[in-house]
Amino acid sequence: MAQAGSILVATLELLERRIGPGVSTAELDSAAERFIRSRGAIPTFKGYRGFPGSICASPNAMIVHGIPGPYRLKSGDVISVDVGVTLDGWVADAARTFPVDEIGKQAQNLLGATEESLHAGVAECRPGNRMGDVSSAIQRVAEGAGLAVVRSLVGHGVGRSMHEDPQVPNYGKPGKGPLLEEGMVLAIEPMTTAGRPEVRMGGDGWAIFAQDGSPAAHFEFTVAVTGEGPRVLTPWHLASETRPEPAVEEVASAG
Repeated sequence: MAQAGSILVATLELLERRIGPGVSTAELDSAAERFIRSRGAIPTFKGYRGFPGSICASPNAMIVHGIPGPYRLKSGDVISVDVGVTLDGWVADAARTFPVDEIGKQAQNLLGATEESLHAGVAECRPGNRMGDVSSAIQRVAEGAGLAVVRSLVGHGVGRSMHEDPQVPNYGKPGKGPLLEEGMVLAIEPMTTAGRPEVRMGGDGWAIFAQDGSPAAHFEFTVAVTGEGPRVLTPWHLASETRPEPAVEEVASAG
């Protein structure tokens, strides 16, 4: 799973370099699929329950499950990119929300506090803790920054399948819920809005939006619960010894 995670992180790094005004979400999707397959892996989302994309690309008030398409990013947008990678039957899952050029103070707070809430939740992924310890840590940071935690969407276990038990809510009470045990692997993924927590389904049956139209953020790590503490299998940046070789298209563009 860590190897799948390394490919996933390299994919997010590739997309981060490409994100900018005028770039379409379909172009991001195509670049991600080419890169993932060039590493001998499979884009997990492609065909999952009929989903047509290799990534989920969700701009602005769209929280999750955005189908890549003709939408072109604009300066001031935020774009949530969710990626799954399957390598030798093992799945890694992660997401980041990126700014497009300069963004306002509200959006900066949204992205910064949601990412901080992710790290707070990850810190609680230790054997002997309860799921509520993870959930409440996320909630405390997000709501402390004035954000709304989306309660109808949750994280999940991950391993041979993308969605496994247990569910990982982003709100809860310390000391409650399932016991965390060594060997569990969890997709910790706070989803927040700058407004209210209610959501609505888009007309395509996939995209989920903030009902009030407020901007949304989504950050996600795949995390292993180990005896030495939480191990993030999809860190934002890779050590050089674990970094996949650059794809041919990257080498060509660099030249």
